Amino acid sequence: MCGIVALYASGPVNQRLYDALLLLQHRGQDAAGICTVEGRHFHMHKGMGLVRDVFRTRNMRDLLGNCGIGQVRYPTQGNATAADESQPFYVNAPFGIVLAHNGNLTNAEELAQELYELDRRHINTTSDSEVLLNVFANELALATQGHPLDEEALFKAVSGVHKRVKGSYAVVCMIAGHGVVAFRDPYGIRPLCYGTTLGEDGKSEYMIASESVTLEGSEFQILGDVHPGEAIWIDENGDLHKKQCAEHPVYSPCIFEYVYLARPDSQLDGISVYEARLRLGENLAKEIKKSIPLEDIDVVMPIPDSSRPAAAQLAKALNLPYREGFIKNRYVGRTFIMPGQAVRKKSVRQKLNAMAIEFKDKNVLLVDDSIVRGTTIKEIVRMARQSGAKKVFIASGAPPVRYPNVYGIDMPTTAELIAGDNRPTEQIRIEIGADALVYQTIEGMKEAVGGLNPEIKRFDCSCFDGDYVTGDITPQYIAELEKKRLEAKAEAKKAASDD
Repeated sequence: MCGIVALYASGPVNQRLYDALLLLQHRGQDAAGICTVEGRHFHMHKGMGLVRDVFRTRNMRDLLGNCGIGQVRYPTQGNATAADESQPFYVNAPFGIVLAHNGNLTNAEELAQELYELDRRHINTTSDSEVLLNVFANELALATQGHPLDEEALFKAVSGVHKRVKGSYAVVCMIAGHGVVAFRDPYGIRPLCYGTTLGEDGKSEYMIASESVTLEGSEFQILGDVHPGEAIWIDENGDLHKKQCAEHPVYSPCIFEYVYLARPDSQLDGISVYEARLRLGENLAKEIKKSIPLEDIDVVMPIPDSSRPAAAQLAKALNLPYREGFIKNRYVGRTFIMPGQAVRKKSVRQKLNAMAIEFKDKNVLLVDDSIVRGTTIKEIVRMARQSGAKKVFIASGAPPVRYPNVYGIDMPTTAELIAGDNRPTEQIRIEIGADALVYQTIEGMKEAVGGLNPEIKRFDCSCFDGDYVTGDITPQYIAELEKKRLEAKAEAKKAASDD
């Protein structure tokens, strides 16, 4: 999971890109980067850490130009601790291209081998984003062989990418002297939208970003989503061109974006994230009625922040009191994307504080957006009991997470998922220490989100149902992926101990 943004403007873009990345900070806290172009010269700065830590005044001064792209990174492939794997990535031929990517390529290793043996291109990191950049660069070189870079050649290059690359990818890139390009995989797994405003010179400016909140916060009028398989080109004259470049696009966005990843004030693929979470709460209320006597519940509380809309709507549907029992420290990162179990467990207490006045002698129903590893919710149940709760019931706005995600969310191994290997709900309840545990159904989740845009007939729900929409994920692939990630964690642990 990452956040990407591109800006074509009539004036300097450095500060505006910085501000846009702040609006995307929830999508990645590991690294950040910005690249601008001045004429045909790229200016880039990137590094590890939050946006506010990566960019200083001296760095911002050097980011000259009226066009640029940026990214906040949360790594799911490659070396998470290597600064040189921060994005954007650069390649000098053809023309000079910089690229930022949100997603995860499922055939990155095969592509890297092809690039070396057939295309004679060198990959210098373990990042699949560098692989994607070089595939695009190679396809662009082929499309412009003996021809100028025009609309036909550019869209032909994107079509070539779609034919070679598998997995999820939302992309923004700049071609020196030729403008900004954005495209999305044929399934539209990761989000991407675009908008416009008028610059000081009266000409149109364009922004492309992972979430609509970035456009709205930057005072851009939303034009729509980049459709699955579609490409957008804003040329050097500021004219916008778009074309469907995939042979068989299928709208299949990641449903976990609506459950947890995206900001509630965003709209993705025509669906309000906030409204989707309200509907998740309504459907979850139906499951509560089947499992827990309502007279046994004194109060409903959200586990901040993502679950607030669902919890409030659930309480309303059940005619139960709604209270805020946990106060969040907003200066601690999201625990789901913390790098290790020990760090994650420690951060829960730093992140949340339970108010005893709301828990004492009450049977509380705690609503979470989802339960992944179980480390956080187990600690939260313990905190509720320590604060005086008589009984602690847990309700999850999402179904059990049983399968790893291969499209850009770090759910690495089945063994790390508390519901992995089809573990029964009762066993999970005992492990987290709750008096009752109720999950959303897969059908309820799909109806809640999908009912807001009938044009989307299918979502990627692979981490819940094991159905991978790209059709190329086998049990052997999952086993090999888990093996490599376990080996990488062991190496990282060893390196840390050596230090």
